[in-house]
Amino acid sequence: MSIFNKFKPISISLSPNVEYDDVILALKLIFMPWKWKSGLAVNKEFEDRFKNYLGVKYAFSFNSGRSSLFAILKSLDLRKKDEVLLQAFTCNAVPNPILWAGLNPIYVDCNKDNFNIDIHDLKKKINSKTKALIVQHTFGLPSNIEEIIFIVRQNNLILIEDCAHALGAEYNSKKVGTFGDVAFFSFSRDKVISSVYGGIAVTDNPLLAEKIKEAQSRFSMPSMFWVFQQILHPVILYFFILPIYYFLDLGKIFLFFSQWTHILSKAVSYREKRGLKPNYFPHAMPNALAMMAQNQFLKLEKFNNHRKKIAEFYFKELENTKFILPKNEGIFLRFPVKHSDAHKIIYEAWYKENILIGDWYTSPIAPDDTKIEEMKYKTGMCPNAEELSKITLNLPTHINISMEDARRIVNFLSKWT
Repeated sequence: MSIFNKFKPISISLSPNVEYDDVILALKLIFMPWKWKSGLAVNKEFEDRFKNYLGVKYAFSFNSGRSSLFAILKSLDLRKKDEVLLQAFTCNAVPNPILWAGLNPIYVDCNKDNFNIDIHDLKKKINSKTKALIVQHTFGLPSNIEEIIFIVRQNNLILIEDCAHALGAEYNSKKVGTFGDVAFFSFSRDKVISSVYGGIAVTDNPLLAEKIKEAQSRFSMPSMFWVFQQILHPVILYFFILPIYYFLDLGKIFLFFSQWTHILSKAVSYREKRGLKPNYFPHAMPNALAMMAQNQFLKLEKFNNHRKKIAEFYFKELENTKFILPKNEGIFLRFPVKHSDAHKIIYEAWYKENILIGDWYTSPIAPDDTKIEEMKYKTGMCPNAEELSKITLNLPTHINISMEDARRIVNFLSKWT
């Protein structure tokens, strides 16, 4: 292994999905501002292509998964302080839209075996105020949707599928996102496909679809400057930040400076970590981001096949070790493993080997500097989720992780096996 490769950064969240053609598209869009907000990509191409892929009747795009969920919640005609169930071991992007909609998030513990919602705790948390359930397919591993549907029907709840991690995953040969009353997907910088920011809501319910469409129209488009930030992101990362990321820390400094000066946007804002809504949410999806998402969507099968190939390598190399492996199912947006020294491994990987692993989730509500009390979460509510946040790390599987990179990760992990 060369010195360059040894210190080459392996990252999960710095635009991992970006390939050369994605960067060139973004670069071209920078010089075509007339295409930034409006065009055919949103309504005539991307939304139609997406709903046809899933086999659903309606799809409506937004500028983020949060905006998509917020539009869904505002379309359900729920009363203020109605309760929405969601699992812990999640991102603040899920409870925040609930709070923004004036509703109460109620946290359900997760299953330690598959990181998804725990059926027994779910049954305990349902009461007369409960109106909806958000079921998360964590890391692209499908939840036990059959049991969940039975419980939802028994209690007359609205089922919302959170498919932010799971585009392309299947349960019993049927794609996730097609089981609930409505579902949403995310296209942020570390998801299955990426347009830096972006999301979509899908449903087969015509009445709900009409209300979500009204919300999409009412939200309007984000500002030209915000759109420019997102288009610029893959260009800056690809040509400037990543190539010099560890050369005298210049890349890190440039990234910090770019975000501090708002040349680039952050994945999660300061306000969101405190339960507040930034002014760039909610909005409809601008045309430029739809074009970027569609370019990636056309490569979805390649992306997910690559993830499965890398996951199979991890399975083979880490079996019969101290690492507790997940079930071999789903698409593996990331490859989650459990180990008693998880936080130490995460720290040493980053600071000694320039390998970023395991930043989902080191808190029951990520990121770890989120003010969880502002999310209406109290320590002790979900003990499984809190335990998992201490022992879980996840390994990258995205399209820019080569087999050599995966081997380097496994070699690093060997002293803990």
